Amino acid sequence: MKLTLKITDADGFVLASSTGQDETFLVYRQSYREGDCVVVEASELGHVFLALDSAIQPGLVYIRESDYCFAVPFGDKRKSYSPNAFKGDIHRLSAKSARPDEIAQRRNLALNPWDDHANRTLFPHARANVETRGEAVFAARNAIDGEKANDDHGFWPYTSWGINRDPQAALTVEFGRPVRINEIVFYLRADFPHDSWWEKASVTFSNGRTSSFPLVKSGAAQVFSIEPCIVEWVEMHGLIKAEDGSPYPALTQVEIWGTEAPGAGDRNVAAVATEGEAKHA
Repeated sequence: MKLTLKITDADGFVLASSTGQDETFLVYRQSYREGDCVVVEASELGHVFLALDSAIQPGLVYIRESDYCFAVPFGDKRKSYSPNAFKGDIHRLSAKSARPDEIAQRRNLALNPWDDHANRTLFPHARANVETRGEAVFAARNAIDGEKANDDHGFWPYTSWGINRDPQAALTVEFGRPVRINEIVFYLRADFPHDSWWEKASVTFSNGRTSSFPLVKSGAAQVFSIEPCIVEWVEMHGLIKAEDGSPYPALTQVEIWGTEAPGAGDRNVAAVATEGEAKHA
């Protein structure tokens, strides 16, 4: 896989770039300006480790189209990220094609630190029908960014998906290809007594099945095994709030554990499937 990293300005002018076969690094020796974007280009669809800022954890993500553009956050959008992110006049970025053995591992398939509203090419991707006041610290992407601190709210690292007190709120996590899942983990926001909590959440899978999960007042991981199934998305909905004095239940993180499904279109997934067939021949 040929990989290219670029920094572009508000007019699309390329400020810096780097290209490599299966791995590339870019060191950008200027301060970011509003309108700058980080662009990732891949010669084919597949799994890539992305580290686009040294203050944000790298992520193993699936790029489904030839390029992904991440707008460097400013203003209110900066509140969702570490205060050390995107600052200073030297930045180290990297992209690396994942090996078959790395792809084959069971992992949290919902993790993507680089997701945002405009993302349509880098998976997983989270979207919701409501976000509290449209503020970045309550956006859907926060539920899959890997940040689990949940005893406060309203700023990094206490970001969450806020539902604006809407009982019809729903969050969808799209994987961009078939995956095989067998476990769901919820981290409720637990800034009690400011926060409330949900006593039940339902999840509908792209295969048409719906399951409901009982939840409790806790900031700890609430882990549920599910019947293994192959899906392309899941939707969390039917959120039943506890009867307490607070109107503010929220979700800090959702993890969806499993493995890649054969036939997802990635040459490395195909390689994993072939190796597995050979072992059992």
